[in-house]
Amino acid sequence: MKFPIVTIAMVSVALVYVFWGQTQESSDPTDPARFANLQANPAKSSDVVDWAITQIPEVCAQAVGQPAGSDAVNDCEKRAQSRTSTCRRAVYDNFPDRVTSEAMFRDVSISMMNCLVPQGGIVRP
Repeated sequence: MKFPIVTIAMVSVALVYVFWGQTQESSDPTDPARFANLQANPAKSSDVVDWAITQIPEVCAQAVGQPAGSDAVNDCEKRAQSRTSTCRRAVYDNFPDRVTSEAMFRDVSISMMNCLVPQGGIVRP
């Protein structure tokens, strides 16, 4: 039986690549400062969507009108989390891949938040 040198070499290269990828510092897409100058530094729509998903607790608290941790807010958060993949697909289908302006950032984030936590029928004075 021949020693599989090619296979071992390929697996070794793959392991080195994975290890290298793990040691690289990744930028935090949830940092709001990341979206400060979108014309000079456009963001991926997936980064904006990820940021919107991190806002679920605040959006639910505002929609329900109760403090974080209450049963109503927890229920809202669970429903929002269950809709994340559907809402992602809707945003990805309706917006470009790059967010290049504040207006586009606003449209993407509001669309995502409205999909996650629908507030239809709420009338506030």
